[in-house]
Amino acid sequence: MKVALFVTCLIDLMRPRVGFAALELLTAAGGEVEVPETQTCCGQPAWNSGDRASAIRLAKKLIAEFEGFDYVVVPSGSCADHIKHEYPAILGDEPEWQARAVALGRRVYELTDFLVHVVRLEAVPGRFAGRVTYHDSCTGLRSLGIKAQPRALLKRAGVEVLEMNGAEECCGFGGTFSVKFGEISAAIAERKCANACATGAAAIVGGDLGCLLNIEGKLRRMGDETTQVLHIAEVLTAKS
Repeated sequence: MKVALFVTCLIDLMRPRVGFAALELLTAAGGEVEVPETQTCCGQPAWNSGDRASAIRLAKKLIAEFEGFDYVVVPSGSCADHIKHEYPAILGDEPEWQARAVALGRRVYELTDFLVHVVRLEAVPGRFAGRVTYHDSCTGLRSLGIKAQPRALLKRAGVEVLEMNGAEECCGFGGTFSVKFGEISAAIAERKCANACATGAAAIVGGDLGCLLNIEGKLRRMGDETTQVLHIAEVLTAKS
């Protein structure tokens, strides 16, 4: 089984340790794992901003880089969804590329979904000390059905999850939404942070780094310097 890890831009630029944690989890799951060195962006920011030409170019680049693998695993529901569900539309005017996009999309999985439903990972390599609350990112939840998978993995790691009110509500990030509608985004993020902190959990955990950076930024601006904000891959590989 040849598995490719698509790292994502935010992880590469902002929190590389999430990529290394995802790689550790995939290695623990068995199989041959590779991280294609030429990978860059999936093109989602360009597509969402109306830059069709760049979105097409990046989609073709990614397809060419990853279509030789049995599976492509992405530690981000947002990016995984873009590759799986948007590429066929982006490349709709080019039947050959569209067919390649559809074929690749069938083999693309969000990280926790892959670990639970494909390789059925029973034991995770880390042990996290402390209780957490989980934020369900919008795209992963609503487009990919990512809900039970991360909680199942946290349970296998012996982590107690304290459910917050509004766990399925948006954090206010939404990619360019947080830039275009800053005041609305900040209000949504404040409500998310308040709900999370009310649980008494030591950490807020999620599967999309964009959401987590947005939540952490708001927490710190609210004066909270102690609550951790972690990607689930970090929790599942923690050595504490």
